[in-house]
Amino acid sequence: MAEAVLSLFPEAKFAIGPAIADGFYYDFDLPQPLVEADLNRITAKMREIIKANLPFECRSMTKDEARVYFGELGQTYKLELIDGIPGDEVSIYAQSQFADLCAGPHVRRTGECKHFKLTSLAGAYWRGDSNRPMLQRVYGTVWPTKDELEAFLEIQEEAKKRDHRKLGKELELFFFHPYSPGAIFWQPKGYTIYRELQDLWTSIQRAEGYVEILNPIMYDSELYKLSGHLDHYADAMYKLEQDGRTMCLKPMNCPDTMLFFKQRKHSYRELPLRVSERQALHRNEISGALSGMTRVRLFTQDDAHLFVTPEQIETEIARLLDLVDRLYKLFDLDYKFYLSTRPDSFMGDVALWDQAETALENALKTKALPYKVNLGDGAFYGPKIDIIIQDSLGRKIQCATIQLDFQLPERFELEYITPDNTVARPVVIHRAILGSYERFVGILLEHLAGAMPTWLAPVQVAFLPITDASIDYCQAVAKEWEAAGIRTYVDDRSEKIGYKIRQAEMAKTPCMIVVGKKEVEDGKVNVRTYRDGERGLSDPAAIKAEILQRIAERTLDVNIRKLNIDAFIYSEDVDAEEKDY
Repeated sequence: MAEAVLSLFPEAKFAIGPAIADGFYYDFDLPQPLVEADLNRITAKMREIIKANLPFECRSMTKDEARVYFGELGQTYKLELIDGIPGDEVSIYAQSQFADLCAGPHVRRTGECKHFKLTSLAGAYWRGDSNRPMLQRVYGTVWPTKDELEAFLEIQEEAKKRDHRKLGKELELFFFHPYSPGAIFWQPKGYTIYRELQDLWTSIQRAEGYVEILNPIMYDSELYKLSGHLDHYADAMYKLEQDGRTMCLKPMNCPDTMLFFKQRKHSYRELPLRVSERQALHRNEISGALSGMTRVRLFTQDDAHLFVTPEQIETEIARLLDLVDRLYKLFDLDYKFYLSTRPDSFMGDVALWDQAETALENALKTKALPYKVNLGDGAFYGPKIDIIIQDSLGRKIQCATIQLDFQLPERFELEYITPDNTVARPVVIHRAILGSYERFVGILLEHLAGAMPTWLAPVQVAFLPITDASIDYCQAVAKEWEAAGIRTYVDDRSEKIGYKIRQAEMAKTPCMIVVGKKEVEDGKVNVRTYRDGERGLSDPAAIKAEILQRIAERTLDVNIRKLNIDAFIYSEDVDAEEKDY
């Protein structure tokens, strides 16, 4: 693809082009913006290169030789990349007259790459630096066989239909506005889903023995200097100057939760102390990284911090792993575990890191849970277990994380009194299961194709009178059901019943109650559901009881269409853009 772009745009400078989970991309510095029609031109040129069946040849160069080679071509981004490669030599792959830096390996010849498609265009900053020119990113995908490519493209088409931004607008759940970029405007229906998820989490946490706090939203930057976050996240913080102090909008809940624990002395008898906080968080994401609900500047996490003794670590982590299973099963989400270990930029003592990593690994082994190790992918303050979910389209997304932290208790000098009346440091477990509510709603919309289960649906029952004469009966039954805790809607418009049914189905309403003259006379209701269609006449009391049971049990009463992904060779890795969130 890079060769094709350069042949069409000789002035182009090419930056970086990695493989990603389901394809590849390449970033280009071009003299003109690309449009969709350019993808066809690039594709045609790529097919010429593929038809030529050119061999890929690997050779080594010294760094000095590579600098001369790419310098003569005017490829300045390659010169920056060369400087960052360890060692004295770099590997170069070439086909015909075109060559590029690459660690490899490659397939043997260009003819092996014929089942491909260029999928989209995007913008990107070189190394995230918004002071540099905006690069143009071309995305594509390639598969070993035509059938695999077509199956993948089918999923991509389905994904477009399920795009949460599209569904959010169609179902009147939320919207975005340029007056507040990176923030979500919740409409009444969407906010109902948001609240129901929060209510679910509140009830689960109460049963699990959590306490909930609410701290301020703005802090002196000294707090984040003490916690160590200022050294790692300063660019992502919103700051303002007030009375000679630098104040920061809160980007995470960890540091101020440490302040809560430090307010008084604690006994070992109080531990584990499980502390939850739901507070608005702000992160100054660059505009090019914003993406619907999946990457925003304002969000709320289902965040908690557990203060434990060293002896309690494995037991508490095991409880959290059970909690992950319990929650994700509610939505039929598959998931895998990844143990992320000490990064290069770690904070603290190596021995404590080793102890923390061993504790996490032991918890996974005790529960007999399969996992993979992500070397060097831990947080700067501690190792973590990342949980990667797989939705009905086969896409891998990170939501949950369980992180072990020996560092913040040291930095904040947290203490508890031990059984022998001495002072000890607690260990902190950071955890989020849903991740952010905003992102999880977006994931659910796409996973369920917008059709929420009854307990989560904004409108659980739509009453559809066939004529005006049925309206009073519908309103009376609806009022009774509302009093029992069912969210209802009476469509009293002067429209044909077919139109009302279609509208209710387009809104993905779980239950539709059709009422005409006969139903009124017999004291019955005619039931339709979004999942099963026509069900026929029923007793209102029986239907009400059924719906209330579905709500109470949080039944997943929707049809989830899981596309066949058995043939796909998805990468086990998640894009760095996903992990960073």
